[in-house]
Amino acid sequence: MFLVKRDNFNKNMIIKGLCAAILFSSFIYLSYFNIENKIINSVLGLTSIYLILTIPKKSLFYTGFFIGIFWCWWLALSFEYYDLNYLMPLVILGVGLVYAIIFYFIGIIEDSIYIRAVLFFGFTFLAPFGFNWVKPELLFIDSYFGITKLDFALILLSMILLNKFKYLFWIPLVLSFYLLPSGKVLAPKLKISMPQLNVNQHIKWEKNYKYELISENINFINKAIEEKYDLIILPETAFPIILNKNENLLNLLKEKSKQIDIITGSLYKKDGLYHNSTYHFSKEKVNVAHKVVLVPFGEAVPLPEKIRNLINDMFYEGAKDYESAKEATTFNIKGIDFRNAICYEATTDEIFKNLGDTKYMIATSNNAWFTPSTQPILQKLLMKYYAKKYNVIVYSSANASENSIIYP
Repeated sequence: MFLVKRDNFNKNMIIKGLCAAILFSSFIYLSYFNIENKIINSVLGLTSIYLILTIPKKSLFYTGFFIGIFWCWWLALSFEYYDLNYLMPLVILGVGLVYAIIFYFIGIIEDSIYIRAVLFFGFTFLAPFGFNWVKPELLFIDSYFGITKLDFALILLSMILLNKFKYLFWIPLVLSFYLLPSGKVLAPKLKISMPQLNVNQHIKWEKNYKYELISENINFINKAIEEKYDLIILPETAFPIILNKNENLLNLLKEKSKQIDIITGSLYKKDGLYHNSTYHFSKEKVNVAHKVVLVPFGEAVPLPEKIRNLINDMFYEGAKDYESAKEATTFNIKGIDFRNAICYEATTDEIFKNLGDTKYMIATSNNAWFTPSTQPILQKLLMKYYAKKYNVIVYSSANASENSIIYP
């Protein structure tokens, strides 16, 4: 009898944790199916926060575990391209366990909703191993509430009031509603072409396809010139080569830039070091921006040098990490400033530093590593979050997922 009761208790703990995780993650999957309803997202988001603040401590372990998987399971897909398929289940399990431990710590003091709320608020500042895509404020990106730290604090306060005082819970929510930003940014007076690329990651770096992909990019540029665009934006590593070492192609793009400004991604090599870079061609000149924020475990291993070298030797055939730039680059295109961001960068605060009067960002991505999955949707939601936070318009050009213009 005791064993039966214990089994039922454990099942209830898991079910409560799973329900909280489903509600906490639902907005991502609703957006995947183009369902972005403010009422639905507001209710589901508030309910998930209330559960996280009130369910048993043991349930929170499972909440974190399932949240880690629901939000980040796609991270494992990239291992296919390193012939490390056998690691995929371990990566998914590992991500789940990291967030399971974090959420268990949030509920470390069982009987205090106040301390749990404070610890949960502290989680909004946490980025395990430099990875910041599990962001609680993001739940309310398409809701009636704001997405700032203050808004999230008000939402937590509201759920505390709901638990303790019932009828007063709506007051912080009203404050959050009225704190919604009202500033607008006008689109730049440029005719911008963002051709949709869908290059499979299996062939992207194959030598047999290199010239075909380069030729396709040149055709996109020629078409944009014919249609009298001011600017064409091609995605991250659209040219799958070390572009600064290809003099003929550089000269061709400089020649094309007499008629149109060109933004494109490619690699850059100097002194034996590699950069993931964006090239801006304009009036026969080229300006290169190197990536500032590298993808944790994708472009750089965020661990001490000896461990980093060991991991690179074991799993990446001794390949070195990419080099990062010290500061972000702003391109001036036809007299208008655009901050450059490459993939993961566009979802970090660091790339928005020292924006000044810059109101536009060009974000290039290669999402072929992770498609088909929810990764492009989560990336877009995060870019929408940062567009609102910094009041900028983001021109997102991606390979293997939909291009978009994201307004604050």
